[in-house]
Amino acid sequence: MIAKEIYPLIFCLLAGVSCSDKPDEKREPEAHIPDNEEIVPYTDEDATKAFEAFNQYFYDTDARLYYRTTKRIELAEGWTQAIFWDIVMDAYLRTKSPEYLDLLKEVYEGGNNAYSNFNWHDVKTVNDFIYDDMMWWIIALARGYEITADQEYLDKAIDGFNFVWEEAFDPVDGGMLWSWKVEGKNACINYPTVIGAMYLYNITGEDAYLAKAKNIYSWSRKNLFESTTGRVADHIVGNHPPGFEDYTYNQGVCIGAAVMLYSVTGSGSYLSDARLAAEYTRKEMSDSNGILPAEGDWNEQGVLKAIFARYLYMLIEEGEHEQYLTWLRKNAALAWSNRDVARNLMYRDYTVKCPEGDFQSYEASSAVGIMQVYPPEQ
Repeated sequence: MIAKEIYPLIFCLLAGVSCSDKPDEKREPEAHIPDNEEIVPYTDEDATKAFEAFNQYFYDTDARLYYRTTKRIELAEGWTQAIFWDIVMDAYLRTKSPEYLDLLKEVYEGGNNAYSNFNWHDVKTVNDFIYDDMMWWIIALARGYEITADQEYLDKAIDGFNFVWEEAFDPVDGGMLWSWKVEGKNACINYPTVIGAMYLYNITGEDAYLAKAKNIYSWSRKNLFESTTGRVADHIVGNHPPGFEDYTYNQGVCIGAAVMLYSVTGSGSYLSDARLAAEYTRKEMSDSNGILPAEGDWNEQGVLKAIFARYLYMLIEEGEHEQYLTWLRKNAALAWSNRDVARNLMYRDYTVKCPEGDFQSYEASSAVGIMQVYPPEQ
């Protein structure tokens, strides 16, 4: 494992996150944790308000993509746009709003225009996407096809998956390379490769996708998964031990990959892995009240909990784990209770009042995503 204090830049690259400094004027708000009776459960109307506010303050109607901050000057990083697109899809699936379906199609057009028409060789060389950047879009494109039945989405998802597989799969030692720039095989490419393969298998029925999903999951379980605890390593580099840096999205994509394989194969071992990863996140990564960590201090990690929540919901649906539904509802309800009421924006740290000044779309996104996926209490 590469120590942060020795190689800070390399660590950030290996972790797959931005190392951007915070602006001088940004200050962390003081903790504000309401008593349990003050945490009012959110409603379906609240979920819509949260989504509308996110779009009001971050969506660029010209670029048809999302801004980096509330200052609305530059666009967010490319891979996070795929996560924001996932949130749009979730909002549409929750509401069946024709307006949100139009927005779903708009964001596709924005991504297509910005990222070389999803010509994957150019996405790599011109847009400088590494392999996990591509795979987030490939997954979202497959989801987009499931919703719209637009063949163009599916064709580009298939082309993208094939491109990444040819470029990143290690036929000698197994697993998927995270980048051609920095050595390492990260959870954020390996488990999403399983998820992408399973989406394409479910759509096409082609056994090759299922075989690839099983292959990469097996490698990941051996090299990135702690089978006694459910902890997911962030990366492994060469012959070094796995780098265990706890991130919710790594836990989430492990859960999603396992549940999707369980759904097709019926193998209980996959479901057991998913449960273990969920429990590790709940017991070891969350605070004593079950509140998820405040990832994303002025960097792209702010989106990670949105990814975790989406894949945890797969486990709730398949494994009938009501406690996880209650857990994520509590997190979103706390974030909503601590929102900036004037703007209806929420923050990456659910335990504090949302700052009133400039902050990032990454930091504002995760609780919005949870509220689109997790139905409110009845």
